[in-house]
Amino acid sequence: MKLIHAVLVAATAMLATNAMANADLAKKSNCLACHTADKKLVGPSYQDVAKKYANDPAAEARLIEKVKKGGTGAWKEQGITVPMPPNSTVKDADIKALVKWILAGAK
Repeated sequence: MKLIHAVLVAATAMLATNAMANADLAKKSNCLACHTADKKLVGPSYQDVAKKYANDPAAEARLIEKVKKGGTGAWKEQGITVPMPPNSTVKDADIKALVKWILAGAK
């Protein structure tokens, strides 16, 4: 029983550390200038992105490309008309980690 408890504590700590690392990466990459986890700012919230693409098997690849090259029009129905600028200086591995985190609900 003690082993199960220790494993659960370790897993929770790893998940919390991973979430903080991704939040720090979002801040470092300047994503938080336009996005927040739970409300629209300049762009959609990360939670809204996760909801919109929840049933799209190609979402990860599409969003990685959009984050890297920028984009426009995907959120027009929600009143967001400001184009997302390209993020060509952010490492591909960092973009992939951010997109995975966002699609998981940015928690």
